[in-house]
Amino acid sequence: MSSSRRQLVLNVNVLDVGIAPGAWTLDDVHTHSFVDLDHFTRIAQIAERGTLDAFFLADGPGFWENPRVKPTRALEPSVILAAVATATEHLGLIGTASTTFNDPRDLAERFLSLDYLSGGRVAWNVVTTYSPTAAANFGFEQIPGRDYRYRRAEAFVGVVTALWESARSGVPVSHHSEFFDVDGVLRVPPSEQGQPPLIQAGGSPAGRDLAGRTAHGVFSAELTLDAGRRHYKHVKDVARAAGRNPDDVKILPGLITVIGSTEAEAVARHEQLRTHVPAKFGWDRLSLTLGVPLAELDLDQPIPASLLDGPPDPATFAGSLGFRESVVGLARERSLTVAQLLRELDGGGGHRAVIGTPGQVADTIEAWFRAEAADGFNLMPDAFPSGLDTFVDEVVPLLRKRGLFRHEYAEKTLRERFAVPLPEYGAARSA
Repeated sequence: MSSSRRQLVLNVNVLDVGIAPGAWTLDDVHTHSFVDLDHFTRIAQIAERGTLDAFFLADGPGFWENPRVKPTRALEPSVILAAVATATEHLGLIGTASTTFNDPRDLAERFLSLDYLSGGRVAWNVVTTYSPTAAANFGFEQIPGRDYRYRRAEAFVGVVTALWESARSGVPVSHHSEFFDVDGVLRVPPSEQGQPPLIQAGGSPAGRDLAGRTAHGVFSAELTLDAGRRHYKHVKDVARAAGRNPDDVKILPGLITVIGSTEAEAVARHEQLRTHVPAKFGWDRLSLTLGVPLAELDLDQPIPASLLDGPPDPATFAGSLGFRESVVGLARERSLTVAQLLRELDGGGGHRAVIGTPGQVADTIEAWFRAEAADGFNLMPDAFPSGLDTFVDEVVPLLRKRGLFRHEYAEKTLRERFAVPLPEYGAARSA
């Protein structure tokens, strides 16, 4: 597909009050915003005003931020998405759910129920949980190994999509594998889009391959344009080898935005949002990403070459290989010290950040899109609702003028908007 015919996909990744650790200090949020449905529906209505594709909820079955420093997800995602569905008409609804700590039939029923009631606007973000803090919540001493998690994930997705198909066809599912024994049919009616599209967020080699074979959207974490292009090509090639149209897989990196009318104003806003953040915020996350405690490293020296080549023990590494690859690639490319890397990642995260004017944000989006490093982005504003308001009012008009983004919604369902076809009857049952 030529660049002139492609249209950006722009989802907003709603990380409660924003990705910046100091977002909770701004005047347009209150101490309970992260558990206030009115807060989430307000964000959704701003996104719909900007004709964004979808409202994206990341999630994990346990804490992934220190709640003493930054509010973290407290409400179950499908509850938030149900409220958003009633407050919007066109906006897509993407919910995250783990294949490691869920039951496929229960998940299939929950997501299809929401998809049916919303008129076909739901997608499932498929993740395999890697956070060690989640294991004890489910009675495990440790997270299962990566190979096990991805084998289970592939079987899980096969069961879920087969059950969604059963709602369309009325043909019972008969799935028997290493992980699941499922016989039956879903009682939920088929949705207007047939079945929800699949988003995949794994960045490991196994995750990228799973995405190429099964996903309709890929939430990636590349930090440089060259890394983005390599990832884009790899996933599209996997899709092509699996007999799929590579255009059916949309590559959507995360993009953190801090926007000001001038670059200096954006930098000042960024610094303001860090005022209350402890100096060592993000140490634990970067330690997990690198696979070694930061206390063992000299903060004023570059990351040791032995760590740049891979985690200390790939078999037992507990973090995300995708985040690790992007973070290590940035450190290697720019010869960053550990302290500089912490600062660059704003507390240990792993997504690209643009701190600048609306034009600079639009330029980055256009550059990645035209270079085939991305089909769009999962936007991660520094703070809600102000950061999203500014993006919708200042950046979206620039993207429209450049012919990259819609002026109004044309498609009714999320699957139509992503331009991905339904599988033929029988395809899911044979997965």
